[in-house]
Amino acid sequence: MFEEMKIRHFLIWCFVGFVVAIVWFLQLPMDAYTGDLIVQVIMYIVVPGWFFAYHFQKQQVPLSRVVFAKGVKSWIAPMLGVVVLLILFSTGMMWLQMLALLQVAPWLVDLILEPVPLPDNTLYLVLTALILSVIGPIAEEFIFRGLLLKRLIRKTSMWGGVLISSILFGILHADIVGAFLFGVIASLLYLRTGNLLLPILLHVFNNTIAVLLMFVPPDQPQWLALTDSSDIYANALPFGLILLVSSLGMAWVVTRLVRGFQEDKKEQEDVVV
Repeated sequence: MFEEMKIRHFLIWCFVGFVVAIVWFLQLPMDAYTGDLIVQVIMYIVVPGWFFAYHFQKQQVPLSRVVFAKGVKSWIAPMLGVVVLLILFSTGMMWLQMLALLQVAPWLVDLILEPVPLPDNTLYLVLTALILSVIGPIAEEFIFRGLLLKRLIRKTSMWGGVLISSILFGILHADIVGAFLFGVIASLLYLRTGNLLLPILLHVFNNTIAVLLMFVPPDQPQWLALTDSSDIYANALPFGLILLVSSLGMAWVVTRLVRGFQEDKKEQEDVVV
């Protein structure tokens, strides 16, 4: 299925879509909000929607082969727990990165931590939140856990596909380490179950919580505030504990997924024999 799709073909269509979006933005009178939404719609809906619909139809493969509801219910609670750990880990990593950066470029830390006001365009906020929390995760899971993961596994190995696709996923996100770890977990989840709906839901849960946290004042709670460079040292203890506990939790999650994948694979081999 995904193994038969060409990564370079998808990249070509992404480039074409981006050029179309830029030309559209430059030729038609529109504000920055409208232009941003057009780019997001083209890159998250039009390009991946057309690409995957074309290949599913070409290969005569129903969507239900890779996205199905069977067995999903039992994974909901564990996935919510994983999302909490992922968000805590990302919070701790954010603090650690700021701590390291503070030693070499304190001015950059202040620039990064400077609060950015939310846009006053309600429609833009709603549509962007929808794209970030639902549409984006669906598109990214088809791209990274479907196309890239499966194609790279075919070209390299299972771990080669998992690691390379997760590195690429991390590079395209602000939280590189946290996104990389998310990619590894989502990849293992898909490989173990064969159901792309599970990493999609994991991604939706994660992004929805992240979007909601955007509306929480950055200085709340005070013991986790990270509004300027002084907070990096003042709140070092709670951030350090969060990073330690969440790291141990993430290691346990990855270990369980790998072990479960290996056990399922062994059972399938025993059945064949």
